[in-house]
Amino acid sequence: MKAKLILENGSILEGKAFGYIGESIGEVVFNTGMTGYQEVLTDPSCSGQIVTMTYPLIGNYGINLEDIESEKVQVKALIVREFCESPSNWRCEMDLDGYLKQNKVMGLQGIDTRALTKILRNNGTMKGIITTAELTDEEVKEKLKGFNNESPVKSVTSKAVYEIKGEGKHIAVIDLGVKSNILRSFQKRNCRLTVFPATATPNEILSINPDGIFLSDGPGDPKDLTDIVENIKELIGKKPIFGISLGHQLLALSLGGNTSKLKFGHRGSNHPVKDFITNKVYITSQNHGYVVGISDLPKEMIVTHVNLNDSTVEGMQHKTLPIFSVQFNPETCPGSNGTEYIFDRFLEMTGGEKVCQKTTA
Repeated sequence: MKAKLILENGSILEGKAFGYIGESIGEVVFNTGMTGYQEVLTDPSCSGQIVTMTYPLIGNYGINLEDIESEKVQVKALIVREFCESPSNWRCEMDLDGYLKQNKVMGLQGIDTRALTKILRNNGTMKGIITTAELTDEEVKEKLKGFNNESPVKSVTSKAVYEIKGEGKHIAVIDLGVKSNILRSFQKRNCRLTVFPATATPNEILSINPDGIFLSDGPGDPKDLTDIVENIKELIGKKPIFGISLGHQLLALSLGGNTSKLKFGHRGSNHPVKDFITNKVYITSQNHGYVVGISDLPKEMIVTHVNLNDSTVEGMQHKTLPIFSVQFNPETCPGSNGTEYIFDRFLEMTGGEKVCQKTTA
């Protein structure tokens, strides 16, 4: 069935619908990963987004039920150059088309994803509609105006406190849209986890007397989460704190720093980041549209990691308190596993060991 993508700048790209047939409105972004489409589909950080995969063939290894990162597909729609109708992999349990149908998520194939990526790079992230209907300009305008992705954290966070057993460090996880593999990364280190909804109060979190507090990744603009920023302020100095992605951004805001929106975001598993503590460069997995800039760094923090593409802050650490964070996703999935040492660094910090600090100077 014919379908088209209509962007808010008036650009129209025509292709064919697959997956669930209907209409989808969201924020159109692109992801440069060559693999990992299943993890991208189920990443809560993609809530409210229409994701374009720049790699031309998607779906060739199918879908399995082990590699999902949340309970459901989180994207509003998926755009690909070509989807594979006959996947081949020993772990494959269903094909991409059927998976999208099952989750009532629309797909669009057959468009020039290179051209779309160039539009987004030149104009920035923008709203878009995927539809099979013929819409007037006024209808398109009204539909786009009606789309709002403010505070998507509230829709992806856990609804109640739950615990994951372990014999090691007890970590309080503030779920802002946490990926399953982050929890698995802590589990591999035998941590006991108590997972709190994003709206949990400081008193609720501190009542379990955790060894450390983890601020997870998640979707949306950190500046929309003023109540969570205030909660983090009350936790500072009480326990060791570690943040990833959105957690990193919220930590910066809570310490008096600032965040800004990227023109088209960092999304993919091939972003080079330098760690000034190890003096090594790592290829990292990233999925975010907001960053902490060098000039936006809180006064109490030093830079531990920097993005080698645009010099944005990829990691920071407090000068005196056991607090640090990274912008990239050390749990990978998808991506290389070379940055999982970040979890070990946090667990060392919860034991009272001071991590070596180095600056960019």
